[in-house]
Amino acid sequence: MDESAIDRAKERVEQRADAAALDGVLERTRAELEALARVAAAATDGLPERVENAVQDGLREQVLPVGRNLAEIRGLMNQVLRRLENLEGDTVADRHARVDDLALLVDLISSGWKGVDARLARIEALVGRLEEGLQERGGAIVYRIEDRRPDVANGP
Repeated sequence: MDESAIDRAKERVEQRADAAALDGVLERTRAELEALARVAAAATDGLPERVENAVQDGLREQVLPVGRNLAEIRGLMNQVLRRLENLEGDTVADRHARVDDLALLVDLISSGWKGVDARLARIEALVGRLEEGLQERGGAIVYRIEDRRPDVANGP
């Protein structure tokens, strides 16, 4: 045998050994891919339910405190509304009381001015009688201020 034939034979044997090793690696890879596909299929079968449960649990944990806060805010708003209604009622009552006080004050002032008016009328009547008496007796001439001033002459 010649040397080149031996080399070729060795190469073929090595190629067969490499091919056998390659076939073994290929078989293992196929088996691992099938196992991975089975695991992935098993994971995808229960995944939607697990995701749904996880989302519900997360929402439940986050929504409960928010719901409590919202209920507390609602209660506080109702309390504020009640207090505002009470303040409004108190303000209306105070306003009516001030109007009543003002009406009483106006009545007092007007009755006071009516009294002053009556007294002035009596004084004017008395002065008029005195003037008449003086004129009848021939006393001094009395000039009335109202007759001299144009703004008072027209009178109220």
